[in-house]
Amino acid sequence: MSTHDVIIVGAGPIGLFLACELGMRGTSVLVLERETSPESAFKSAPLGLRGLNTISLESLYRRDMMHLVTKNERPKAFNIKEGFKFGGHFAGMVLNAELLDLKKHKYRLPGPALTPNGTMLDVVEKVLTERAESVGVKILRGKGVSAISQDDSSVTVEAGGETFTGKWLVGCDGGKSTIRKIAGFDFVGTKPECTGYAVVADFDKPGVLKMGFHPSEGGMYIVGFAGNFFLLDFDGGAFDRTQKVTPEHLNDVIARVTGTDVKVTNFKHASSFTDRSMQITQYRRGRVLLAGDAAHIHSPLGAQGLNLGLGDAMNLGWKLAATVKAGEDADLALLDTYEKERLPIGDWVLEWTRAQVATLKPDLYGKAVRNIVRDLIDTRDGNNLFMDRVWGLWMRYDLGDEHPLVGSSVPDFELDDGSRLGPRLKDGRGLLLDFGANEALKGLAGEYSDKVDYLSTSAKEQLGLSAMLVRPDGVVAWAAEENTDLDAAKAAFQRWFGLGSK
Repeated sequence: MSTHDVIIVGAGPIGLFLACELGMRGTSVLVLERETSPESAFKSAPLGLRGLNTISLESLYRRDMMHLVTKNERPKAFNIKEGFKFGGHFAGMVLNAELLDLKKHKYRLPGPALTPNGTMLDVVEKVLTERAESVGVKILRGKGVSAISQDDSSVTVEAGGETFTGKWLVGCDGGKSTIRKIAGFDFVGTKPECTGYAVVADFDKPGVLKMGFHPSEGGMYIVGFAGNFFLLDFDGGAFDRTQKVTPEHLNDVIARVTGTDVKVTNFKHASSFTDRSMQITQYRRGRVLLAGDAAHIHSPLGAQGLNLGLGDAMNLGWKLAATVKAGEDADLALLDTYEKERLPIGDWVLEWTRAQVATLKPDLYGKAVRNIVRDLIDTRDGNNLFMDRVWGLWMRYDLGDEHPLVGSSVPDFELDDGSRLGPRLKDGRGLLLDFGANEALKGLAGEYSDKVDYLSTSAKEQLGLSAMLVRPDGVVAWAAEENTDLDAAKAAFQRWFGLGSK
């Protein structure tokens, strides 16, 4: 029987990113994965294409991995005209990134991680696997979990005929999560309105269905890379997803959704999905936590799934590591901010995807909503509003502070030496950024020097700020403008870094 601080079930992007966050802090981590091989046609091009929003890119950038996973994979056909740059979509209505107005986002600065980009799942997993193993994470494949049990101090996992124990267990094992079911998490939400299909095949009449997003009278179809397309069929989720998707079934769906007699040829792969939208009601039960699709599922409309899961991992990693390090006397208040902060974000994403499904409904109600949304997106302000949502620029945790920067992502300041702030968070520590060389703040940071770095500098654009405390996940925990409230700073330090401090 092997024992670890944390056992993670699931070696997908979320489990691996969480493992990296834990491992870099000296936590003993074991990852158990049911599949024997990481290779899959559904992870590589073209089916493995995923969008990374600004928040996800910032997380990878701050850990020096963004350049390893972003390959600008988005189909060029999505740039529909001169002066247009694809900035995402809402219900198939594309957004123009060229119209982004940063003046609407006071604390956003241009930088390497601002504009969303595309990647492939196999690329992300390869990069994260190498990083996880470099910080001592152990990954075992072919270890499907069959049972778990927990007491006040540990969790026992039976997987692949072996028994493993850990102080904590995190289920990152996908939408059909075994951990979620065994641990008894409540999973609530809405039933499906439609069935979607991701397909690798050719058409017998390649010129009929055009590249790009096409809401239609029967649902929506998307033609991206050559030989790759998606269908959204409003069948009430009637397709039996335990069955394989056949060319004959796809031809029926194509006729219903597109209104054409186009047929598939050279059929290779296909998978199905629905817009079923569910989320757990609590993110922790005893010593078991959930993250990623194990915690929430929804339609892939708007490319939010991977981003939502990576956000879970970034938020949870440093909090769980701090709790482990504090030992038996750890106060769980810090760990429980994971649920407090991430559950509302999950709620929002589910609502956002439901809104897109409602907009695409093939009836007069859906048509009426589409017309209004299209008119809104065609305005500069409307286009910016939707990009704000799709890119994640809106995201802010409620940390109980009225300052608009607190709870938000720290700006990627260009510092006086020409470097940028983002890479300063590479080691996963907190950071006190002091633009005013305040000796009292420097002394306060010194009290927490085992967890927080101190940086006194100036920046090209300081946005009217004099100092700020940044959590390890890049979220601002405290900010000051002209007058520094030292008592508020002390309270922020204690709240986020006081666990286990001397």
